[in-house]
Parts: sequence; C-alpha cells; structure tokens
Amino acid sequence: MENKSHALAAGIFVIVVAALLAGLGMWLTRDQTAYQIYELSSKDSVSGLQPQAPVRYKGVAVGKVTRIGFDPEAPGNVLIRIAVNTTAPISTTTFATLGYQGVTGLAHVQLDDADAPLPQPAPGASGLPRLPLQTSTFSQVAEQGPAIMAQVQQATERINTLLGDENQQRFATALQQLGAAAGSIDQLVRHLDNTVSTRLDPALAGVPALTQDAQQTLHALRQAGSSAAGAADEVRQAVRALNAEGGALAEIASGAKSLTTAADRFGRVTLPSLNRAADETARAARRLGRTATGINDNPQSLIYGPGRAAAAPGEPGFVAPPNQP
Repeated sequence: MENKSHALAAGIFVIVVAALLAGLGMWLTRDQTAYQIYELSSKDSVSGLQPQAPVRYKGVAVGKVTRIGFDPEAPGNVLIRIAVNTTAPISTTTFATLGYQGVTGLAHVQLDDADAPLPQPAPGASGLPRLPLQTSTFSQVAEQGPAIMAQVQQATERINTLLGDENQQRFATALQQLGAAAGSIDQLVRHLDNTVSTRLDPALAGVPALTQDAQQTLHALRQAGSSAAGAADEVRQAVRALNAEGGALAEIASGAKSLTTAADRFGRVTLPSLNRAADETARAARRLGRTATGINDNPQSLIYGPGRAAAAPGEPGFVAPPNQP
C-alpha cells in the first residue's frame, strides 16, 4: 500500500511539472503583437505556401499566413487569410504577390506598393478586407513554360535540320573551297612579291633623279618669282612718280582746271555777246527784207519817195470807191 502511494505521488509530481513546463513554454512563446486580418483570393496555384508562412512587406517580416482554403465567392480560387502587424504601412497602393525562397520551393506572401492607388477588392463573406493579389514572376514563367518549351523544340528541330547529313556535306565542300581559295591567295601574294621585286624596285631607283629635276624646277620658279617681284617694284615706283607733286598727274589736273575756267568764261561772256550779235543781224535782215518788199511793190518810191499810202478799210481817211453800173 505504501509503495502505491509513493508511485501515485511521483506520478502526480511528474504531471504537475509537465504542466508547469508547458505553461512556461506557452508563456515564453506567446505573441502579444496586434494583427490586422486580411484575405487574398488567387486564381493561380499556391503550391509551396503553408500556414504560418511568413508575410513580408518589402522584405521585412510583418505577419504570417493563418489559413489556406477555397474562396466560396469565386469557384476555383484559393482563399488565403493573413495576419499583418498593425504597424505595417498598408494603404490603397499595397498589393500582394507570392514569393519563393531559393530552390526550396517554399512560398511566402510578399507585400509591396504600386505607383498609384489600386482598385480594392470587395470584402468577402467573412467581412474581412481583401488586398489585391497580382501574379508573381514565377507564376508568369510557369504560364509561359509550355510556349517556351514549344519554341525550344522548334529551335532544336531547326538545328537538327541544319546539321543534317546533306548540310554537313555542303559544309565540307565549302571548307575545301576555302582551302583552295587560301592556296590561290598565297600564289597571288607570291606573284605580287615577285612583281614588286622585278619591276617596282627599278622604278624606285629613278625616284632620286626625278626628285632632283623637281628641285631644279622649283629653283627656276623661285627665280621667276623674284623677277616678277622686281617688275612689281618698278611699277610701284612709276605710280609714285605719277602721283608725286608736280608730276604728270598734277600737270594733267592743272590743264583740266584751266580748260574748265576757259569754258566757264566762254559760257558767261563770249556766248551772250554772240547771241546779241545774232539777234541784231536777224533784225537787220528783217528790215532789209521789208525794204526790198516795198521797192518791189512801189519802184517809183526810189524817185518820188515812199509817199503816203491810201487808207485801208477801217483807217482814218478811207473812202469807199463808187459803185460802177
């Protein structure tokens, strides 16, 4: 009976100690952080995402995944419920994506901000707010995987066609032709070397004589230039002599001035006198003409004088002739 009491006491002690240890562990691991619950609805696969997976805001841990299930409002969509620290700067520009850690395949929820506010999804049946969930880069690559594989297959088929037996034979023929062309080029180079040695070298030997002739020509050109410069100096001296005081140009200017003075005097003195003499001569000529006309009309006036002419009609003393029957 006493042994049974000792065993019961030992069992009760173990149970109490285990309960105390469990309570201490729960107290030490308690989370006193305030969380805001959000929901995410995804039409893509969420493989690798597990409950208690971390939620990161621009790489900083701000919460965890609390539940993964199906969205009753969108058949085929996965509903993810996350708890986010209330200190996280969640706004109307915040959106979520699924991120993956290296090659392990474990996924987490990544929060980030867009440049402009995003349309906010309506709350679900639970009444919890929802965040926009965008397709991740890995999901886009997975969606494009079949198309990429098809393109890779097409490229492989084309490479196999390019490296077929017929094309390989053509490549071998082309290589042979390239080898023949290289041999022809080598022969051409040798022929050019021989041509340069046999024909170009003698021509180069005559270059010094040609250079000497060119130097003599340049010397003659220099002498001709010197002669032209001397002639130019003589012309300049002749121009200076013409322009000097008392020179030919000065005498020509003086003669032109005298001629101008004489022309002015002729116009002011001599020409008016000639005009008056011409007027007198014209009047004398008119008088002489009237005299000749009078003598012609009345020649006896030379003996008896001019007399008095009969009065004309309208003049004093005019008498009308009598009417004849």
